[in-house]
Amino acid sequence: MSAKEVVAAYWAAADARDWETFGSLVAGDMLYEAPQTRERVRGRAAYLRFNADGFPGDWHIEVDRITGGERDAASLIRFSDADGTQSGVCFFELGADGLITRITDFWPDPYEPPANRAGLTERY
Repeated sequence: MSAKEVVAAYWAAADARDWETFGSLVAGDMLYEAPQTRERVRGRAAYLRFNADGFPGDWHIEVDRITGGERDAASLIRFSDADGTQSGVCFFELGADGLITRITDFWPDPYEPPANRAGLTERY
């Protein structure tokens, strides 16, 4: 798959809460960072837990655009939940095996992460 196809599959799996497929798209030693909250998650298992446990409730993701090269991609998405809709820009790096090795996730404004995610991340 191309980097764009991997990222499209990633977002489709996230929206469907298909954590098995979602996990199959990220490398075992992947790194996730969210600069606004200074959160960092290392490794596939921790990242799966971060997503499955860190975002409870009824939410949906709509992809507006994905652009990319051979081993990198960027996406513009809309995350919607009971509190409204927020746009985010996410940058992805892929390894030679086509798995996502790094994600940098940008949201419009800095904010403190919800208390329920405190044990799921490392603050920096």
